[in-house]
Amino acid sequence: MKAQREQRVQPGPGQESVWDYPRPPRLERTSKRVQVVYNSVVIADSQRAWRVLETSHPPVYYIPPQDIRMDCLQPARGASFCEWKGQAGYYDVRVGDKTTTNAAWIYAKPTPAFAGIKDHVAFYAQPMDACYVDGEQVRPQPGQFYGGWITRDIIGPFKGEPGTWDW
Repeated sequence: MKAQREQRVQPGPGQESVWDYPRPPRLERTSKRVQVVYNSVVIADSQRAWRVLETSHPPVYYIPPQDIRMDCLQPARGASFCEWKGQAGYYDVRVGDKTTTNAAWIYAKPTPAFAGIKDHVAFYAQPMDACYVDGEQVRPQPGQFYGGWITRDIIGPFKGEPGTWDW
């Protein structure tokens, strides 16, 4: 059965529904502590991230390069295009003898509405050892393409779940 907007889950106290997020997406600062761990090493730790909120998607966190071990990131081949943010480039993440290709992405020249995330890095949660928001380990957004991070205060249904490709 295909999930539809009418199946929105009512958020409880302190929760956000992704169906209340706007389209086009909204960019907002967050002071929550955002961390990324890969191959047992904390490669990102920030309280100065941005989050992008888009209808049907859990937040995507963009971390400033000053709060990332940039020596663990290597520019990767390929690019993608977002109608709202512009062209994205990718990074491979490498720590020690472990490497994951296209595990993070960046907007070097974002559209004016998303200028705040210029050169900030977003990480896919699935290939990392763990990603955290204020100490809570996140669940990755379903689907291989999407990079949202799900915490207990974010309510779906989420784009990427079975039957949602054509939302």
